[in-house]
Amino acid sequence: MTGVTLIGAIKRYGQTQVIHGIDLQIEDGEFCVFVGPSGCGKSTLLRMIAGLEETSDGEIHIGAREVTHVDPAKRGVAMVFQTYALYPHMTVAENMGFGLRMNGVAKAEIEQKVQEASNILKLDPYLKRKPKALSGGQRQRVAIGRAIVRGPEVFLFDEPLSNLDAELRVEMRVEIARLHQEIGATMIYVTHDQVEAMTMADKIVVLRDGRIEQVGAPMDLYRNPDNKFVAGFIGSPAMNFLDCEVVDGVVRHPALVDSIPVTESVPTGATKVTLGIRPEHIHVDRNGDTCTVDLTEALGGVSYSYLLTPNGDKLIVEERDDQRSTTGDRIGLSVRAERAMLFDSETGQRLR
Repeated sequence: MTGVTLIGAIKRYGQTQVIHGIDLQIEDGEFCVFVGPSGCGKSTLLRMIAGLEETSDGEIHIGAREVTHVDPAKRGVAMVFQTYALYPHMTVAENMGFGLRMNGVAKAEIEQKVQEASNILKLDPYLKRKPKALSGGQRQRVAIGRAIVRGPEVFLFDEPLSNLDAELRVEMRVEIARLHQEIGATMIYVTHDQVEAMTMADKIVVLRDGRIEQVGAPMDLYRNPDNKFVAGFIGSPAMNFLDCEVVDGVVRHPALVDSIPVTESVPTGATKVTLGIRPEHIHVDRNGDTCTVDLTEALGGVSYSYLLTPNGDKLIVEERDDQRSTTGDRIGLSVRAERAMLFDSETGQRLR
């Protein structure tokens, strides 16, 4: 096992630069997730680590070796793709051992490694089946097993669950997290789904436009984002943002019963800031009359109410009480001031 280090990694396609000087340290045995919106460069960065995309500038190290221009097969990595890429005419065991067979590994050793991977992934009942006789989740486990038998130093996952239905996605998230705990290998995982990132990662790397916005543990990013982009991207439902006025040292908004004290970092003389507050940190006042409930989603233990404020802003509020809002209700709101976050209205940077 080993870690991965990127030093000033850059990727250009002709005159167009898509990865802008990435510096990143992924520790030995860490589960690191690259997350961000479509087109942010997360898959390109993963493919650069794998050697499937040429690095235009900078360095990539795997363990003590610089591998920036090393052939992909010699980097000590194994990649699991979005598509399973299984050979339809081969059995599960043959698919998992194919790469080793092509490298001239002895039959007995192949069988041993396939059996070890099968035990980890609970594939024993399916070893003699062909891919058409497997479910989507089983096929993805075979693809992961094919990576395991190679004994790589680093596992790379490129949106491996995006082709699965919702129930299988949850099941496979648990499988991959359990796999990481069991074998302890360094894993780098790409997804656009921040729920996957939050539930699986030791470290999350939030990317936007080929640059790192923030790196940290899932709950650190959730509780302490550096900017409005990270605050809005991490968390489901997303954080609410309200354009507020600063009046006499406090932040005010017509939807809120109470006001929020400004922080010392709010520029002197500033009259506008953006208030960020998560749905679970807003309290509903049944006796209030500042917001209209436009829509509600009842999910059993929790409901989400979509509100319209007096000035046309939209808010999402989480409700867990026995009494919950219904469409058309008029309500008031208060917020937990210690959970409120302020952002610069122009730059989006956090005002701490």
